[in-house]
Amino acid sequence: MTNKIGESLSKNVEDYLKALFYLTIEKQEAQAGTNQLADHMGLAPASVNGMLKKLRIKGLVDYEKYGKLELTEAGKTIAIRLVRRHRLWETFLHNHMNFEWEEVHEVAEQLEHIRSAKLIEELDRFLGFPERDPHGSIIPGSDGDYRVVSTVPLSEMHPGERCRLVSVKDGSAAFLKYVSQIGLALSSVIEVVERREFDDSIQIAYNDRKENVSRKFAENVFVSRVKNEE
Repeated sequence: MTNKIGESLSKNVEDYLKALFYLTIEKQEAQAGTNQLADHMGLAPASVNGMLKKLRIKGLVDYEKYGKLELTEAGKTIAIRLVRRHRLWETFLHNHMNFEWEEVHEVAEQLEHIRSAKLIEELDRFLGFPERDPHGSIIPGSDGDYRVVSTVPLSEMHPGERCRLVSVKDGSAAFLKYVSQIGLALSSVIEVVERREFDDSIQIAYNDRKENVSRKFAENVFVSRVKNEE
């Protein structure tokens, strides 16, 4: 059933399923509803509600009007497949086609809708079965296995704590370019030096340099804590 449904879905429907996967599984928003989905996709709540009705009829989404949203098992399977294709294409573009990490998302958004299973499995093999994409996000396995890695936003770290940059929430070209311009990259070890009460900005130290970053920036960078002796 899932395969037949997956083969007949439009790009628009697939985009909805991927957005729901991000909100309900990756971001783990317990109360993700129509308004949160509309905000995430930049659409009117009324339009989103109309699409959700169609997805419920197809057996891909469970929800009550303006209530909590959940992917069904069939919907989750299709969403994971999309996320896997997207992140493998991002990795290919970054590693082999000279795309910077802020450039890969838009092109991968187009390539993810190619449904050839053989193409994706051979792409995975060619890339050496990577576990993370250029932004640090987990690439689901070919068997549909997906694990959520425990991370926290940089904004939750306190002065004196050290952490490692694992992934970024904001995938926009402008944000990723800024991250690169200030000399941060995946796996960079960061120490929180100071928090400024006035505007909640943070001074961080890394790679023998210091930088002042805004709260908005810190909320979009995800890290894992490291021990001070590491």
